[in-house]
Amino acid sequence: MALQLHALNPPSPVSIRPAPYVIPSAPCNVRSNWQIRCVASIQSCRISQLEENKPSIVYQPTIWDYDFVESLRSGYVDDTFRTRAKELTEDVRVMLNKEVDPLAQLKLIDVLQRLGLGYLFDKEIDRSLQATYNDGNTDKWIKDDLYATALQFRLLRQYGYQVSQDVFSGFLDEKGKFKESISGDIMGMLSLYEASYLGAEGESILDEARDFTKRHLKDIKDYKDSNIEAQVNHSLEVPLHWRMLRPETRWYIDAYQGQEDLNPIILELAKLDFNMVQAVHQRDLRHASRWWRNLGLAPRLSFARDRLVESFLWSMGITYEPQYDRCRNWLTKVMNFVLIIDDIYDVYGSLEELQLFTDAVERWDMAALKELPDYMKMTFLALFNTTNEMAYDILKEQGWDILPYLTKRWAEFIKAMFVEAKWYQTRTTPPTEEYMKNGWVSSSGTVFLAHAFFATGQKITDEVLECLGSNPDLIFGPAMIFRLSNDLATSSAELERGDVSSSIHCYMYEHKVSEQVAREFIRDRIMETWKLMNKSITNSPFSTQFVQFCLNLARTSLCVYQYGDGLGAESNKSKDHVLSLIVKPLTKGSPVTHSKPVDDGLLSVS
Repeated sequence: MALQLHALNPPSPVSIRPAPYVIPSAPCNVRSNWQIRCVASIQSCRISQLEENKPSIVYQPTIWDYDFVESLRSGYVDDTFRTRAKELTEDVRVMLNKEVDPLAQLKLIDVLQRLGLGYLFDKEIDRSLQATYNDGNTDKWIKDDLYATALQFRLLRQYGYQVSQDVFSGFLDEKGKFKESISGDIMGMLSLYEASYLGAEGESILDEARDFTKRHLKDIKDYKDSNIEAQVNHSLEVPLHWRMLRPETRWYIDAYQGQEDLNPIILELAKLDFNMVQAVHQRDLRHASRWWRNLGLAPRLSFARDRLVESFLWSMGITYEPQYDRCRNWLTKVMNFVLIIDDIYDVYGSLEELQLFTDAVERWDMAALKELPDYMKMTFLALFNTTNEMAYDILKEQGWDILPYLTKRWAEFIKAMFVEAKWYQTRTTPPTEEYMKNGWVSSSGTVFLAHAFFATGQKITDEVLECLGSNPDLIFGPAMIFRLSNDLATSSAELERGDVSSSIHCYMYEHKVSEQVAREFIRDRIMETWKLMNKSITNSPFSTQFVQFCLNLARTSLCVYQYGDGLGAESNKSKDHVLSLIVKPLTKGSPVTHSKPVDDGLLSVS
């Protein structure tokens, strides 16, 4: 069968038909020998017959109509809105630059971050926190103020400053326990509760703070302020440090406009910016939808998940800021390939076929194509072309050949998937630690972070690349949380069908305990992994933005899997996220939601 290279690029908005495209030849100074020309065609590949091993899982078709997705248009692209946003931004910048009370400055920074506006004032926030950190007299104004102490501690640690847990020692009694007298300070207790989740391994004061505040906040029976009650319940469900940023912004805008001390200028900017950023996300999603449809994999790989919209939501979780549109573009593509490959290894392929595919990806050679069955040819060729094109973009812009770094991550991920496939098909239950050693790689977290690093045009140096390849806690941690949160969400269904690829199943089998006991063990591991990540924020060779990408991968994992498998079945929760974050703009009178903490979430920390 004669094969030709066809489009992986989206056509113009007028048409959704595939347009021909040839990846440009690499210039003479390519730094390593990698093939960028290939003779193949995704569109002309045909699957004559799906092999005999039947899938044990049948995924539902996507609930999203791609014509609808590609029709999304926002009115917030007009120059009138940009002009008004610029005016409001300058007004807020003046507020940040004023010489004001230090606590008021910290509260303003916290509000801006939670409203999703922090990215607009990076320099001002950095300068203010640096001044706070360098000020040796801060203890004069926070000595007896629990709220101020905890807020300062949390904000400084979020930005990588080394602040000792001993700042809370003044609130301890002679036995080293928190004084019961502070339990009546609700906002102070809530601030301490949020700060405690920035703790690192071995910080016993913060462990005690978390237990102490959680117990007392849950026991409060009568709130005089319904807005404070809503904030407490919201935090008890999932702490702020663990929350996916964009849904949190959407929630906090509603909460903020119910506060007595709200600033109308800040509120107007928050709503306007949310809608303007949403317009960028709609544009990005339209492009992603056209790419996905032109790729042509979904209708031909009927056993695999078609989750383009959820994949885009995932990319938004890692970075929502409008300037990182290429990162969202790349990560949306990565997630679609991860889901397809995951379904090939978990659901469809035989061990013999999976060995061939694993070898093909590790070799990264078009010659391997002829050995693969048709459905794998399509998948490998699509992955090959897309990844090579990404690498070419960076080569052209920065002169670095990043292809070896991307293909290494894909090979590691796929080899880990092959290990899990062998466990499943041979009905082998490995020890828990052996499963986890493989599972954090099979989560695909390292694939996402490698692409995120290069997609944002961050400065590439040998030191940073060496660190990126050594999997420090900042990369290991999010990948592990990705794996564990996935297991918590999917383990019950896996147990029912006899799937051994779950940390829950492995722990139950190894220690002869109930599913509930195994779940508690996994939740504890998530907490300990967060502590590793918190410690790794300081003295990182990576940029502040990439550090946030790493943390955001963990946050997005927790959010997507909080109430079940958000990528396997398109639940009402994931649909609500898409509608509220991408489809529906904010209006002037969004309602404030008051709710009790949700106790049935699979990842609830309550």
